[in-house]
Amino acid sequence: MLENGKIGARQFMILVILFTVGTSILLAPSLLVTEAKQDAWIAGILGVGVGLLSVWLYNTLGNLFPNKTLVEYSEGILGKWIGKAISLLFFSFTFTLTALVLRNIGDFMTIKILPETPIESLHIIFLFIVIMGTRLGLEVLARSAEILFPWFILLFLLLVFFLFPQIKFENIQPILEEGIKPVLGSAIPFIEFPFLELVIFLMIFPYVNRTKEAGKAFLVGTTIGGIILIILTGLVTLVLGTDITSMDMYPTYEIAKKINLGDFLQRIEAIVAVMWFISIYFKLTICFYTSVLALGQTFKLKDYRSLTLPLGMILIVYSLVVSPNIVYNITVTPKVMVPHGLIVGFFLPLLLLGVASFRKKRQSKM
Repeated sequence: MLENGKIGARQFMILVILFTVGTSILLAPSLLVTEAKQDAWIAGILGVGVGLLSVWLYNTLGNLFPNKTLVEYSEGILGKWIGKAISLLFFSFTFTLTALVLRNIGDFMTIKILPETPIESLHIIFLFIVIMGTRLGLEVLARSAEILFPWFILLFLLLVFFLFPQIKFENIQPILEEGIKPVLGSAIPFIEFPFLELVIFLMIFPYVNRTKEAGKAFLVGTTIGGIILIILTGLVTLVLGTDITSMDMYPTYEIAKKINLGDFLQRIEAIVAVMWFISIYFKLTICFYTSVLALGQTFKLKDYRSLTLPLGMILIVYSLVVSPNIVYNITVTPKVMVPHGLIVGFFLPLLLLGVASFRKKRQSKM
């Protein structure tokens, strides 16, 4: 193994929660409301339900090979050359996802916070911290998440509490006005983003101290992350309504501007910004870490850290190429990433699990 560190099941669960919330904390409500309208929260529940089924698939596969990553057992299951092709496909998915997450950071900062700052400089500054975290290894990353996670939860609870006076229940009525079809239409991209992306954790699964507890931590982490996203989606719909939510790319950031307690506590959207920075940092670092680790294991390198700087330099350029502008990111990127996510996040684990189970049964009969 290129990674010698070990993390606890609780740390693994926290990483899963922060990864699940990640960029979705700002983008998921708008994604769900655009088609499902006031039924976005129902689409969110469906998405989380299917997401948990995908995590069950990942757990089943991970438990078959508790001491190996997806890249390592792909070659063992499918042979050397097909296995390497699968590993490179997985790397292309994780690296593209890393580029898109980095681009999301740049877009948010230039649109909402620092409009006069060149996006390239923001990418370089943020990626510098990501490379540092990747080089320090999985143990340091997990401990950092453990320290920052209580602050994330505290800020989330404060946001929900402060927004209670702004809630208008008529904004989610009538329920299922246009039937179930729009709800299903919104749930499908929500399943890929972020739940099928959790396939990345099959690269971290073998580094959990107690593998038997890793599966439970994986499910619990996904459930908690999903519940946070459902609550935020419902909150955004209840406070802003469906029209404003569907038109604004970052509605979660906008609802924080609505907080007003006695004309004293106002405009504390920094709460959402800090929550987002915590979750997106860990999502970006996990994506970059798994990309580097996957490529290092594919080519049998002695140390994955030697890849961090060259891949980081490529990533700065790739993040601007893969999503040239915000309109492209909204319209074209989902059409590309949803099929890619289905292949890598569903069909690939299903293929590996099917072939591995078939070979195991065949060997037991011999």
